[in-house]
Amino acid sequence: MEYKNALFLFFVAVTFYSYGQNGTITGTVFDKISQEPIPYANVILKTNNVIVTGGITNENGNFNVNNIAFGNYSFEIQFIGYKSKVTPVTINKTSKKLNLGSIYIEEDAVALESVEVIAERSSIEQKIDRKVINVGKDLTTAGASASDIMGNIPSVSVNQDGEISFRGNENVRILVDGKPTNISPSELLQQIPSTSIKTIELITNPSAKYNPEGMSGIINITLKKNASLGFNASLNTGVTFGKRTRYNNSLNLNYRVGKTNFYGSYGNRLGKSVTDGLITRTRERTSQQIESIGDRTSHVFKFGMDYFMNDKNTLSFYTNQNVFDAVLDATRNIVFFDNANANFNQFDLSHRDNINASYNADFKHNFTKAGHNIELEVDYNTLKSDTNNDFDFNGNTPLANYDELVDDTRTNTTINLDYINPISESATLEIGLETRLRRTDNTYISTREDFNNSDFRYDRNIHSFYTTFSQTISKWQYNIGIRLEDYNVDTQFNEVSEPQFDFSDKLFNIYPSGFLKYTPGEESNNSYQLSFSRRIDRPSLNQINPIRQLSTPQIIITGNPSLVPQFTNSFELNYTRKLRNGSFTVGGFYRRINDEINRRGFFDEDNPTLLIIDYDNFESNNAYGFEFSSNYRPTNWWSLNGSFDVYTRTQKGVIENENVQVNNTLLNAKLNNSFKATKTLTFQIFTFYSGPQKILQYELKENFFMNLGARYNFAGGKGTLSINFNDVFRSQRFAFKTYRTIFQEGEFRRDSRTLYAGMAYRFGSGKNKSVKRKKRDKNEKADKLL
Repeated sequence: MEYKNALFLFFVAVTFYSYGQNGTITGTVFDKISQEPIPYANVILKTNNVIVTGGITNENGNFNVNNIAFGNYSFEIQFIGYKSKVTPVTINKTSKKLNLGSIYIEEDAVALESVEVIAERSSIEQKIDRKVINVGKDLTTAGASASDIMGNIPSVSVNQDGEISFRGNENVRILVDGKPTNISPSELLQQIPSTSIKTIELITNPSAKYNPEGMSGIINITLKKNASLGFNASLNTGVTFGKRTRYNNSLNLNYRVGKTNFYGSYGNRLGKSVTDGLITRTRERTSQQIESIGDRTSHVFKFGMDYFMNDKNTLSFYTNQNVFDAVLDATRNIVFFDNANANFNQFDLSHRDNINASYNADFKHNFTKAGHNIELEVDYNTLKSDTNNDFDFNGNTPLANYDELVDDTRTNTTINLDYINPISESATLEIGLETRLRRTDNTYISTREDFNNSDFRYDRNIHSFYTTFSQTISKWQYNIGIRLEDYNVDTQFNEVSEPQFDFSDKLFNIYPSGFLKYTPGEESNNSYQLSFSRRIDRPSLNQINPIRQLSTPQIIITGNPSLVPQFTNSFELNYTRKLRNGSFTVGGFYRRINDEINRRGFFDEDNPTLLIIDYDNFESNNAYGFEFSSNYRPTNWWSLNGSFDVYTRTQKGVIENENVQVNNTLLNAKLNNSFKATKTLTFQIFTFYSGPQKILQYELKENFFMNLGARYNFAGGKGTLSINFNDVFRSQRFAFKTYRTIFQEGEFRRDSRTLYAGMAYRFGSGKNKSVKRKKRDKNEKADKLL
């Protein structure tokens, strides 16, 4: 008995002694050049080349290896595409808790030389504050440009004019690599090759860190980065055949030498497009038959450089230049059903020249602690636009021929200062300041007797401060933030023979935000996300500019300088489930919108046949939405990517002294089928349906179309041939019906049934050696819209 007790005490003593002989190793793994943390890297402890223990880094690059017996070890970091890093370590009584701090590893030039990995199919990932679409070959097959594949993305729609709407709303901000651009979104998306897109981020509830403008959120397009040592390039070219022929081309260049990285690009888009339309007024029994031919030429130049001063300091600069020329030749036949003698024609010839320029400078300093940095960015944009309109008439016209000249000059200056401090391994504090200065001058000159010459000035200053705090606690992640903004606007409109109109507004607003994400475990297939944010939609220049945007004998489109901003409180809940062969996301949202901005139509008091369309603030809008999106591979050769969303909203307003309310349900559905015939050949079928929707004064009719595509890879994946047959049944349209104030219906169809053929090729002599120019893939700053 005594023997057994002694033996028991011996084992207890050995156990406690062994426990006291155990240690811990912690640290964080980073990319040596980009300074970004590397998640899911292998951490290995060896003795005499035998693995003793180990682990992997988390999403923030942190690792923690416990229960290490005292002794001498070989500590190794391994990650695919990177050189392994080996460090000798010793665990003893004095170094029981060993913190290795920041460990920097570099990419393996041999392992990654001339290799570009593109996933076969796209995947969807739900982050705490955004949904990330990782673009695969199934999406790039859909079209030549970013605009072509945008319609394949859940919650996103593209109309016939290339304008983007997000969750049924056009108040959306488009960013590229976290940065805005002075180029219009519709033009910009046509210039970006689809093969250059890495991810598309859908930020439906942006945090307080971001500019709060844009009711429906932010769409950020991140591009593939190639800053390898030496020279690298890619070429994209394509032609679209329809009623007219259109061309698009782009060339991207990159050269890295020493501590300096140079990059540049050139893109163009040129050719003609045709639009046919018919508007019928049922009560007046008249119609407008419209045919327009648009001849557009656009050239986009970009040049930039990054100077890696040392491991802690990076200086970057780029400039973006866009030269745009458009000629619109339109014929409008005005027909009177009961009096053919009153028929007449209007001939429009519009010529617009734009020169956009953007200059951006950025300095970033990394402190000793990993992830601790401060960054200063200055962005300056200019726009110079001249539009000449020539209007001629024949037949029994009430108007004489006349000309118009519109001169538009804008400047925008944005200054950002951002500070990030990871105060612990699981918590991060962010603080920032932003200033946005906008200056706009418009001049309007007309030879028409009843139109007065005028000029319009619009000045706006916005000063902002934000702070956010994020933390991970076990299975929970949360992010809370607040943004303070001081807003000042001063507007002046001078019209010959009319009193001067002045409008100014000063606002101080607070924008809170909050996010909460729950993941049951690291290996769990489920995640849940809840978020809230307050947003604002300040009137755009087109919405407030009283200078006429369109003039016909029956319609004038203009702006309303008295508009005030609309505010939105948005709540959202998402659930994401990973499947063996795919994933799906189910989400719902609620938005409460006050002082909603929308179009209105009313007849001119002096000319009852002339309809004036502008914008006004209406009372309120409650919107509810449900979304479902999924990507799934039933077999090795067939994959599906689809989405379905339903929105319900209630709009209220006062029109012609009458209180009106409209309840509306909007449905969108998309399905993308991708079929892999061989390792190098893929086919695709894409279908889209948008149901009817009602606004306060009008309703939009349903829309449906189908596209077919094929993609062939050659030269070991360096080259790609694409062919697409768009709008197979020529069913794509914009159709509407107005039922309040003015009773009319109409339909417009563009040259959408087209055949596209394109080629992309990547070449160069560079070696991938972890040299990445400064980037904003995480959309850390997105606050410089024009």
